[in-house]
Amino acid sequence: MFYDSGGFCIPGMSISRTPTYGAILIMWLCWSSVLIEAQDSITDPVEVSALQNIRRSLIDINRNLSNWNRGDPCTSNWTGVLCFNITMDDGYLHVRKLLLNGNQLIGPLPEELGYLPNLDRIQIDQNHISGPIPVSFANLNKTMHFHMNNNSISGQIPPELSRLPNLIHFLLDNNNLSGYLPPQLSELPNLLILQLDNNNFDGATIPDSYGNMTKLLKLSLRNCSLKGPIPDLSRISNLGYLDLSINQLNGSLPPERLSGNITTIDLSNNDLAGSIPEYFSGLLHLQRLSVANNSLNGSLPSTLWQSRNLNASERLILDFENNRLESISANGSIILPQNVSLRLQGNPVCSNSNLVQFCGSHNEDLYKQGWTNTTDNCHIQSCPYVYSPTSPVNCFCAAPLYVGYRLKSPGFSNFQPYRDAFEKHLASGLNLELYQLYIENFQWEVGPRLRMQLQLFPIYDASNKSSHVFNTSEVLRIMSKLTGWDIPDNDIFGPYELLYFPLLDPYDNVILPSSSSAGTSKGALAGVILGAIASTAALCVIVSLLLMRVFLRNYHLRDYREISKRRQASKASMKIDGMKDFTYTELALATNKFSSSTQVGQGGYGKVYKGILADGIVVAIKCAQEHSLQGEKEFLTEIEFLSRLHHRNLVSLVGYCDEEGEQPSLKNP
Repeated sequence: MFYDSGGFCIPGMSISRTPTYGAILIMWLCWSSVLIEAQDSITDPVEVSALQNIRRSLIDINRNLSNWNRGDPCTSNWTGVLCFNITMDDGYLHVRKLLLNGNQLIGPLPEELGYLPNLDRIQIDQNHISGPIPVSFANLNKTMHFHMNNNSISGQIPPELSRLPNLIHFLLDNNNLSGYLPPQLSELPNLLILQLDNNNFDGATIPDSYGNMTKLLKLSLRNCSLKGPIPDLSRISNLGYLDLSINQLNGSLPPERLSGNITTIDLSNNDLAGSIPEYFSGLLHLQRLSVANNSLNGSLPSTLWQSRNLNASERLILDFENNRLESISANGSIILPQNVSLRLQGNPVCSNSNLVQFCGSHNEDLYKQGWTNTTDNCHIQSCPYVYSPTSPVNCFCAAPLYVGYRLKSPGFSNFQPYRDAFEKHLASGLNLELYQLYIENFQWEVGPRLRMQLQLFPIYDASNKSSHVFNTSEVLRIMSKLTGWDIPDNDIFGPYELLYFPLLDPYDNVILPSSSSAGTSKGALAGVILGAIASTAALCVIVSLLLMRVFLRNYHLRDYREISKRRQASKASMKIDGMKDFTYTELALATNKFSSSTQVGQGGYGKVYKGILADGIVVAIKCAQEHSLQGEKEFLTEIEFLSRLHHRNLVSLVGYCDEEGEQPSLKNP
């Protein structure tokens, strides 16, 4: 194990004061600021080369990618690079996610990005990346998520991207894309979200073929300089969100019935004419219908609001401002149900004095503002932390974890009706009880994206007086869940990002790697690094348990000298390729004769010492105590196993000591 004073070892992985035959340099890099250059790359060399070219193509003004020139991408934890945990059939580790969002990176996307064929997620959003989308992206057959919004990407969307069989989220809004909308994108078999807002397609039309995207949940092409008619979208049976606003679309509103699941229709600021389709009244999940600033005429069907029976959390906004509507349909009631907002300003119908309440200016929707509950009734008690608003026991005082969380492309306009479903979804994804999750506040942001602050509370246990705090392993498990994208995708909530996960008192003693700050950005990259930490902890525990099973087998005590002779006889068989056979003297020098000042851990079968080898490499040396000695066969088996064990969060076995001779008793200095 490579180790420094800021790290710690997994309990039970350490051994005894008196070093014995099994002095083995095998520990894991649980948390450490000391990194070692990999002697042999175990990441696919083609992918290593691709990452190096990506790094050369981008200007990293904040030096968030400064560790990309050290070691192996997967085993040295390059910032924003997440790999599969095991080697594939070719014997290499492969890059699974590229997470570079929010780092102010400048420069073009290199073709080499398409040479990472095992990527399932590319997140480069919220940077200053420019230039065209490489055609090589069409090679990314396993990629499910393209999050490239909020950059300066320009040029034509390559039609070749239609070959991607697994793409589900295509977020390219807020860029400088131009050209035409490739009709071939309709051939993407699993696409759920197509979000291209705020680009300039300079008079292009929406291809009719987009009506064949039968799995599509969200189509958002706001402010894209599009012209022509709206295609027939009636075959998209699960379409929940349609935004084609701020274009120059003409013709009529969609005459064919849209999906009954739709929550949002925004066709405002176009050149649409004709009447309002009657079927709009039967869209029972509709939250917002905005067709303002068009040339619609005729009567407004009162069935739009008469057919709705809204509960307290539901809202319906009907925005028809600045059209040519002349009346409300015959026998239509102008008494609106609670929570329905009707906007008619700028229409001839406003000449009717009975409708004046619908013809004035309107403020921003109230339900788009944040909210929070209170626990004022608990303040009669003394609580050093926070009262849980959702605990099964009133005024449960506990220390929550605070989480900044954002839905990047939600499928609704009003969050309140989906709040309960979201809490159940997220609590289930985090393996928490429902009452452990509390949404402290939320706020809609430009996008629209939904930002929220969460509080996660420890589980209530009346029999455990310390249940007011999470234990360290639970903190790291939750981190790993959030940063590893282990929470299943949800159709209505869309993709998410972790904004922050501060470890405040009493969790500020959770040990993080000293290298974490070097690669942390203001965006979700901070969460990515925390996820790597959590993954490391989990993997250390798992591997530790596996090795404990080996070490704690019920070996019978053998005569010490007999074991020595057997090891000496088989010394030649202990030679393992790539592993150094250290002498006992080398280990003693590295640890100041196994001084207690260098001890960093202790378990039931020995101690672990921090050592510095002659070449300056910092290691952890595990020494098996005498009564825990393994037989030669078991010892060799373990060494061979560890020499083949590779993972991006684990360092490889460096070497071992099997020197003949009785160990001297060592004194503390």
